[in-house]
Amino acid sequence: MKAHRIYALVVRYMYLYRRSLPRIMEIFYWPFLDLVIWGFITVYLMKFQEQIPGVVTFFLGALILWDILFRAQQGVTISFLEEIWARNLMNLFASPLKPSEFLAATMVMSVLKVIAVSVVMVVCAGLFYSYNIFVIGMWLIPFVLNLVMTGWIIGVLTTALIMRFGQEAEVLAWSMVFLFQPISCVFYPMEVLPAWLKAIAWMNPAAHVFEGMRAVMNSSAEPMAHLGWATGLNVLFLAIVIAAFHWTFELCKKRGLLVRIGE
Repeated sequence: MKAHRIYALVVRYMYLYRRSLPRIMEIFYWPFLDLVIWGFITVYLMKFQEQIPGVVTFFLGALILWDILFRAQQGVTISFLEEIWARNLMNLFASPLKPSEFLAATMVMSVLKVIAVSVVMVVCAGLFYSYNIFVIGMWLIPFVLNLVMTGWIIGVLTTALIMRFGQEAEVLAWSMVFLFQPISCVFYPMEVLPAWLKAIAWMNPAAHVFEGMRAVMNSSAEPMAHLGWATGLNVLFLAIVIAAFHWTFELCKKRGLLVRIGE
């Protein structure tokens, strides 16, 4: 892997945002709109906090953390789609650029998106609702890192599927992450799931992050077990999906599918 190739791709993707209102809205407006909608729902439910103890206090924190995962996934997948829409995929891979360098560049873009979105949501949550996500304390750092890794896993998997199946799979760029939301336990604890679904959720790194967040905010226990599970599962699944991406890339190259993507 060469750092200058990764840097060149990151610069290319950054230039796309200079005069593109829809791309800027993706980073700033839509996360802000999500926060406003859920924020007012939380304010409304706070009136019934005695009847619904505890749960409403997690909504804004859970929303901010979920959006971090979502933007990390989008940073990987949308960067790949940008190349398809610009008919630039063949130009990229006709160069000395390696698939690993391409993935690294998209992951850097996802981190930049996560930083921008997080700043917007944290500031707006503080201004509008006096909500401070930093009440989670130092646990916030490993939570966020694990959610970014989970977003990469979903993003790389989605990219491999789009590469393999072409334009008909592009819808997965926006819908794939929501397939994991029911078993991510974002707004409810894992214990409410039926036994068979709980077993599946236990293998989802994001579920352990949100369970850990609830444990910290309830002051019930340190989330070391959940963080250990989240980190271990993320490392395992990330290695698997990166290997799958390289295998899919080689398969598509041999079958000439890269030429037909987006056509």
